[in-house]
Amino acid sequence: MGVPHISNRSGRERERWSRRGVLAALGAVPAAVVLTGCGDSADASDASESSATPSARAAAQKATIAVTPADGTTEADFASPVQVTVTDGTLASVKVTGNDGSTLAGTLNAARTRWTSTRNPYSGTKYTVTATAQTGTAQTTTFTTRSPGETFVGYFTPEADSTSGVGMPVSIDFTHAVSDRAAVQKAITVTAEPAVEIVGHWFSDTRLDFRPETYWAPGTKITLSLRLRDVQGTDGVYGVQSKDVTFHIGREQISTVDLATKEMTVRRDGSTIATYPVSGGDSDHTTWSGIMVISERFKQTRMESSTVGLGDEYDISDVPHAQRLTTSGTFVHGNYWASTSVFGHRNTSHGCVGLHDAKGANDTSVDGYKFYESSMLGDVVIVKNSGERTVEPSNGLNGWNLSWADWKAGSAV
Repeated sequence: MGVPHISNRSGRERERWSRRGVLAALGAVPAAVVLTGCGDSADASDASESSATPSARAAAQKATIAVTPADGTTEADFASPVQVTVTDGTLASVKVTGNDGSTLAGTLNAARTRWTSTRNPYSGTKYTVTATAQTGTAQTTTFTTRSPGETFVGYFTPEADSTSGVGMPVSIDFTHAVSDRAAVQKAITVTAEPAVEIVGHWFSDTRLDFRPETYWAPGTKITLSLRLRDVQGTDGVYGVQSKDVTFHIGREQISTVDLATKEMTVRRDGSTIATYPVSGGDSDHTTWSGIMVISERFKQTRMESSTVGLGDEYDISDVPHAQRLTTSGTFVHGNYWASTSVFGHRNTSHGCVGLHDAKGANDTSVDGYKFYESSMLGDVVIVKNSGERTVEPSNGLNGWNLSWADWKAGSAV
């Protein structure tokens, strides 16, 4: 502290004043020390704060949460997962709910700074994302995914909740050609109780069938799970189905048609239950040989030769007890227009397997009626000694004509 200089004071006054001034100056020293000490204390506080741990500094800062897709997005991509990130903190919880009632589960990274949904959001859906940080910071955002431009579905056989014979495959026909077979097949699973290996086989870009190595065991429960929603089957074309359906397998019935002896033997659960005389295709219209599966059943139906490339050779409006074996037009059916002497003795048909029957399909005593009543969709009919080559596996539900190795080779996964 400076001492004022006063030149017009007496010596005694100057001496007295100087003594007080010195005392005052001496008395001011502690104050100066205190002030200096306060300055030192402030510097120490800054140093303490700068040396705090990163976690302590993070806790003192406000966490910042970011959501992708961004809040308010109206045409969000549904082919990418939802992601939530946080800076200056960690995530405590994330909830993603769609306006259709669906939710998106997700996983956190090890540092709990990023959450990613385990699947992609659905198309055409509004989602609400609520994210909370450990510090209590919370954020709610919304976004809406775009709708796909073009879609496809898969029509499946057999029908849901139906009971079929042991030869019935699970067959799916798509409404649009599929180029990414692997993506589509991965979105479809077929399981069985009792469990058995089931493999898919592509017959074309619109047809995918599933079957086990051998016929289903009687009493099997089959579940088809379709998770095709938003799966891209080909460029710009997406599936729309997400559902589970079940089928059941009934008793085992396998019928063997020997066109050398012109006889059909029907075995049910390993035992012969009937033997019928039949007539097969003549030498100009031989019947397909091989393993065939009943895919349609009609008490009566119209058959026209023009529909199978045979011109106007026949047109019968009321063929009784017709059961389809191939897409190309092979049936096992009742025949009322041929003499009873034909059955068991001559092959006279245009390729079908015929049994003696009566017009009107109501006579319970004839073979056509009896076989029809004993049959169901999915039953196996094996034709041998027909003079014709084995039916194409894709001609009807007849994939059993492929070896297991060849069947598996047609899988895309």
